[in-house]
Amino acid sequence: MRQRPLQNTTWGNLPSELGGFVGRGTELSELGRLLESSRLVTVTGVGGVGKSRLVLAAARSAAEEAQERYCDGVWLVELATVRDPSLLELTVSEGLGLTDHTTRPPRTVLAEHLAGRRLLLVLDGFEQLVDEAAELVRELLRGSPGLRVLAAGRRPLALDGEQTFPLAPPAPEEALALLAARARAADPAFAVTEANRAELTELCARLDGIPLALELAAGRLRALSPAQVLARLEDRFALLTGGSRGALPRHRALRTAIGWSHELCTTAERLLWARLSVFAGHFDLDAAEYVCAGPDLPVESVLDLVGELLAQSLLLREETPAGVRYRMLETVRVYGAGWLESLGDAGRLRRRHRDWYVGLATWCELDWFSPRQEEVAALVETELPNLRLALECSLDEPDEVHLGQYLAGTLWFYWAGCGRLTEGRHWLDRALEDSDRPVEYENSRLKALWVLGYVAALQGDGVASMSALYECRDAAARSGNPLATAYAVHRLGCLALVSDDMARAGELLGQALERYREAGELNSNVLMCQVELALTLAFQGEPAAALALCREVREICEERGERWTKAYALYVLAYAALDAGAVDEARQLLTECVAINHAFHDLVGLVLALELLALVAVAEGDPEEAAVLQGAAEPMWGGVGLQLFGSGYFNAPRLMCQERAGELLGAERYAAYAAEGRGLSREAVVVRAQRGPGSPEDGKTRRPRRGRRVSTSL
Repeated sequence: MRQRPLQNTTWGNLPSELGGFVGRGTELSELGRLLESSRLVTVTGVGGVGKSRLVLAAARSAAEEAQERYCDGVWLVELATVRDPSLLELTVSEGLGLTDHTTRPPRTVLAEHLAGRRLLLVLDGFEQLVDEAAELVRELLRGSPGLRVLAAGRRPLALDGEQTFPLAPPAPEEALALLAARARAADPAFAVTEANRAELTELCARLDGIPLALELAAGRLRALSPAQVLARLEDRFALLTGGSRGALPRHRALRTAIGWSHELCTTAERLLWARLSVFAGHFDLDAAEYVCAGPDLPVESVLDLVGELLAQSLLLREETPAGVRYRMLETVRVYGAGWLESLGDAGRLRRRHRDWYVGLATWCELDWFSPRQEEVAALVETELPNLRLALECSLDEPDEVHLGQYLAGTLWFYWAGCGRLTEGRHWLDRALEDSDRPVEYENSRLKALWVLGYVAALQGDGVASMSALYECRDAAARSGNPLATAYAVHRLGCLALVSDDMARAGELLGQALERYREAGELNSNVLMCQVELALTLAFQGEPAAALALCREVREICEERGERWTKAYALYVLAYAALDAGAVDEARQLLTECVAINHAFHDLVGLVLALELLALVAVAEGDPEEAAVLQGAAEPMWGGVGLQLFGSGYFNAPRLMCQERAGELLGAERYAAYAAEGRGLSREAVVVRAQRGPGSPEDGKTRRPRRGRRVSTSL
């Protein structure tokens, strides 16, 4: 999947234009006019005609010129790599930067989020999901008066009120300018001269001015003269036209350009092109070498071949948070996929692709417990479309479901630690639909079961969690798998913890820790078990024992470079510090805790830390700031569910803050400050939480503390 951009809840997530936008001034003006008069505008046209670049340019213009109309931002959602209709709503939610930990349907979450907002939603590449996309857009537009949608696809959505904008190729002069710009990018010495202008103009005409076709042709101008390119293209066009009389001219021109580029590739380049088509979205060189290499394509040749495909504009190179990645434009990928099918090698390549990403997930799970935790999170985020494809490949084949169970379970750290509970639940439920698996694959099923129990518990679905965990525990006992038993007992203890059954939680978590130690297991899960045991002790008035456990966890985390579990240990340490009156220490601990939780998109950890920090602000004598933070935390609970599923222990800081700050401010002033907090974006809340009392904010000084500290013993 495209990397997640640095998101700003005010202005959106539009990427910058890297290649330069050439021409299309008339089309941009007309598209802007349509967006003013219609809530749904769809740009249609043949593949490669420039739909994506046009809608992105129009969206950037809207973000700059219509900030009042789109005060909640302009947001891009790329759908070209989504093939499973059940992932449509999740992908749109991701594009909007939403994190939801509940069991609510993603469509409900989307509708609630958009209902009161004014924004422009850009949907690109929906044609393979046109019916599902149309239904979703219809529902969102009906429930969100401030929403406008700008879509790009090969066909309209066919909805009432839709304004369709058929995009034609650029005018001849613009086509020539585009060809020249792309040729100069490949060869800075290239120039349009009187000697070659006529041939270049003819080349543009023969390709019907289609931008993708022109870019492919431009890549050849490094090695061939315009006359040579035109001559070779003429041969290809005559061949193609003779064999496809029923095709529209523009479709023939695009197939001509792509097919001609294919013919001009060497045998090895064509083979790599076909094999690379199995990737969804981005891929890196290591993946390309593993998946695509073989006796007929030596691994040491892949790098040079990738370079040649880049030079011919058949591949794009992009920087992502996970490093350099490559991708194919969808039209080019589809051509390669057709070639791969004709070679009879598609099934084998899909399995190679699946095996690589199963291996990647295995490595990432191990590396999660290391200083590279944030890099692992970024890597999985970038590779999510390929991981989805690997899951689909496994779960679609009855004999390979166990691999899907293993993969869905192995990604527990991403589902639970990076704000992906809803998607994790989707894959885990699907992986466990077929319970009759051979005994030799029982370990994969047991892993998927305890991870499902974990995810369901975090979503507040106690029934599903308990069912999965008891099934895992009993099956693990029958099959003699002590580690799976330990994980099941651990998560049953976690479920008891959020259900306020502290005695049972302490018993189960203690048993799980003993089982982990007997098995020699040490990772983020084991340390989290120790933190959760510390919470039961803290909640039952045993702070000394809780502190000892969490100080040990903190020490191990700092030694190993682990940050995700460390954040929860910091929360318990801050809880104990505040209870003991060490207010400054509590703030320092929570400041780091908030930063870590936000970095990993861990909404549960973030909202707990913010509410405890609000209570710290009360203790510091700043009830105004406490009310703001409390108000900011309130909307986040919508993504978590009920306040920790109705837990009196986890809710204690929130209720105490409301009571103490309300007494100091009065009901009316407390409500006003809380409303101010509810209006803050998540990023703004995190920045604010990390500022100490009286720190400057946007060039101003925050309200001074009242000076009188308030007792906040928990």
